[in-house]
Amino acid sequence: MPRNRTARAAVLAGSVQRSAAPPYPSRSRNVFRRRAVLAALVLVSLALITVSVREADHGALHRAQDVGATVLRPFQVAAERVARPFRDVYGYFGGLVSAKDENKKLRAELDRLRQQMIANVNAAHDAARFRAMLRYQDSAQFPADYRPVNARVISFPGGPFQQEVAIAAGSASGVRLHTPVVSVDGNLVGEVTRVASRTSLVTLLTDPDSAVTAYDESTGVTGLLQHGAGNTLMLDRVTKDRSVGNGDIIVTAGTRNARYPDLYPRGIPIGFISGWHQNDTDLYKQVQVQPYVDFSSVDSVAALVTSKPVPVIP
Repeated sequence: MPRNRTARAAVLAGSVQRSAAPPYPSRSRNVFRRRAVLAALVLVSLALITVSVREADHGALHRAQDVGATVLRPFQVAAERVARPFRDVYGYFGGLVSAKDENKKLRAELDRLRQQMIANVNAAHDAARFRAMLRYQDSAQFPADYRPVNARVISFPGGPFQQEVAIAAGSASGVRLHTPVVSVDGNLVGEVTRVASRTSLVTLLTDPDSAVTAYDESTGVTGLLQHGAGNTLMLDRVTKDRSVGNGDIIVTAGTRNARYPDLYPRGIPIGFISGWHQNDTDLYKQVQVQPYVDFSSVDSVAALVTSKPVPVIP
């Protein structure tokens, strides 16, 4: 080797035998292998399920399942005991959050009701003061100006066209002509049309000649309540432009005009609207009212006696 040739040049000039790089595993081969294992596991699972379904309860597979369940039972119990405190803590905090939200809503509702109550009390005080200033004269107010005279029904209607009952209370108890009569629940039954010393005759709302001025508590619609089909009532004189709804409560309207006093005080429950319809030829809606009172089985009533003068019906 010449002297002017360095060792580095000699190394670079020489041929170096390099080892071959190790081959990398094929990616497609690994994917195929994983799919094959998955398919084998699925086939084994289906086979085990099939054998388990077809095998008797005392078969080998069922016994193996029972043994496995028995062996794993202590671990399941231990895991349940370990996880229970965490579940209890989670449930406690979840319930605490829900309770706080509910408490917030209830406080808001309480504040709203308190404000409404204060407004109602102030309105009642103002109304009383204005009445005193105007020396206001009013008819009897239900139920403040009435006392009930409880009585038993002693006779029932004698036929389908007779809608009257007799009660064991009369003028000796303060009952007078046109005294309103309600059920034990406070729902309107009818009016007294004949009075004796110890008994009275009450004409029911289902009588064809009976008529009551009533109104819808929800919408304020006023009409004339009369006998309808069967044991139902009809609220007549309701114009088509007024709206009513099924389930709306119907109560007595009371006196609306001093020249035409009403027999019944305002606010006695009668029934609820069970349906209505209208057509192009009629001027009014046909509103059907289901009464609260079952007139076929009423056995005790209360006559509403007031100390104020009974309206004079022209």
